[in-house]
Amino acid sequence: MRLGHWRRMALGGALALLAVGTSLAQGAAPATAPGERLRIIGGLAGVNQFVRHEEPFWSRELPRLTGGRASAEIVPFDRAGLRGQEMIRLVQLGAVPFGTLLLAVSAAQEPELAAPDLAGLNPDFASLKRSVEAYRPRAQALLRERYGIELLALYVYPAQATFCAKPISGLADLAGRRVRVSSPAQADWVTALGATPVQTTFSEIVANLRHGNIDCAITGTMSGNTIGLHEVTTHLHPMPVNWGLAAFVANRDAWQALSNETRAVLSRELPRLEGAIWAESERETGEGIACNTGSAGCVSGRRGRMTLVTPPSTDDARRQEILRSAVLPGWVQRCGPGCIPAWQSTIGRATGIDPF
Repeated sequence: MRLGHWRRMALGGALALLAVGTSLAQGAAPATAPGERLRIIGGLAGVNQFVRHEEPFWSRELPRLTGGRASAEIVPFDRAGLRGQEMIRLVQLGAVPFGTLLLAVSAAQEPELAAPDLAGLNPDFASLKRSVEAYRPRAQALLRERYGIELLALYVYPAQATFCAKPISGLADLAGRRVRVSSPAQADWVTALGATPVQTTFSEIVANLRHGNIDCAITGTMSGNTIGLHEVTTHLHPMPVNWGLAAFVANRDAWQALSNETRAVLSRELPRLEGAIWAESERETGEGIACNTGSAGCVSGRRGRMTLVTPPSTDDARRQEILRSAVLPGWVQRCGPGCIPAWQSTIGRATGIDPF
């Protein structure tokens, strides 16, 4: 779908919702607005978060849960013709009334949003949950106060691991290699390892590996299997560099323009959708490793023959050192000194990580 067409369609949906909100405020319409039609920008196309959870929820579950009062049209983020760096602004303006912010990408406009998923911060799923819950109230307030955006859910993708086309035995072997990254924090991580970060889109990873433009790639364990990384790489380092957080948000006026009944349904059901996506991502982290290495735990992916690296004990110490000496300082440089107290009062307090 072309950018101009989608923007016109999304803006038309936003204006329609705003019109409903105006009439409600003036007492010209009942509390329930029949036939509400929501336009949604979802997550990445093709991955299970979208296929198994987001798309069915909006296309089938919402009409059922609201007794037909509300329905939705959902378009995957990467097929909507929109740049991730624009999403905060588009939601703020109401051109996208309901949308998904990939936090690592949206950090180009609002660097503070990268905080709960910085490279090297969360080495396991429990750590990720702790960081996200510590930061959620701050993210909610930040989006509402600075942009007029309501945070409705936080989704997560499987662990972002390191795929390499040549043998490695640990993080130290990445020195001198060209590594695909998807965010500034990942670039800080790779640079600190003595490697060269190369920013490419997810869809370009396989082609860049085949052409020798990159030697390794950081991406999700299962999503990497989905695009065939097990066919062009040989070694998988399983340490989560980060995970990939996405925020489902609404323009405040569009949210308020919904009927009370529809808002109540979404307020109740979106946390359940979030929980299902988190459970799927935790499962897929392990299954992605199993599929890429051809292990018995592979159920829904394609079995490869990659070598699973057993990280030496020094790798975790290196992770912690790079987080403190490179990743967090790089984040503060992009975010500004005002982000230090935000970190200290949220994630720093929850984790004890406070190098400032």
